[in-house]
Amino acid sequence: MLKVDTIYNMDCLLGLRSLPDNVIDLTVTSPPYDKLRSYNGKLSWSEDFFNSFVLELYRVTKQGGVVVWIVGDMTVKGSETGTSFRQALGFMDCGFRLHDTMIYYKGAVYPEVNRYYPAFEYMFVLSNGKPKTANLIADRPNKCYGEYITGNERQPDGKLVPRSAKRKGIRRPVKAFGVRFNVWEVQVGYMKSTKDKFAFEHPAVFPEQLARDHIITWSNPGDLVLDPFIGSGTTAKMAYLSGRHYLGYEIDAEYYGIALQRMVSCVNGNGKK
Repeated sequence: MLKVDTIYNMDCLLGLRSLPDNVIDLTVTSPPYDKLRSYNGKLSWSEDFFNSFVLELYRVTKQGGVVVWIVGDMTVKGSETGTSFRQALGFMDCGFRLHDTMIYYKGAVYPEVNRYYPAFEYMFVLSNGKPKTANLIADRPNKCYGEYITGNERQPDGKLVPRSAKRKGIRRPVKAFGVRFNVWEVQVGYMKSTKDKFAFEHPAVFPEQLARDHIITWSNPGDLVLDPFIGSGTTAKMAYLSGRHYLGYEIDAEYYGIALQRMVSCVNGNGKK
């Protein structure tokens, strides 16, 4: 039985297995990858768990639905684990398409020895077939605003030809704002990720802006947004504020309580930014 606008205190794999086929429009999540956080010791990753999880996620995702999988890699003895890449390939092996590999630049770094400081995570945008929704955000100021499209395009054979608009004699001025690049900078840290102070009782609060921007990009109002590792409840909150339905699973009772408190505050109007 599917009950939307609900967060469950349960193992996400069991939760997914209880869902009917083809019900989820969008999943936005940052799983507890590698061992970068302990999460009260509640989750134990394994290859078997991951494979079972992805198969279930593929089953419940609608045709054209999207999964945004935000992950990074732990460094062990000076070498990155490569977990993120293995997971992306695992999704593809189960039937998902790798629609885009995006970068989440956190604007904060942690010093390392003998290598450049890591400041980003991967955002793998995976889809069940061609994405049915792509409301691309266009807030990148164009340096050539007001000018007319000129220049050439490189063809597969290496030749340069005038851009299509120029070839057709179209005088098309450059817009004030263009579609974003696939590297997003979002500030993290205390009171930057959210104004909900109690949310920071969770060890890794998901930035509200990041969740919101993916939600409005890959879904439409009325769609169902899932976060199987919902933590402090950010995805649910931003789905609600964006006019979408939400569904979440959290195995840890303490974090589940934080997520519920956050949603109550949001619904009562205290959590709006």
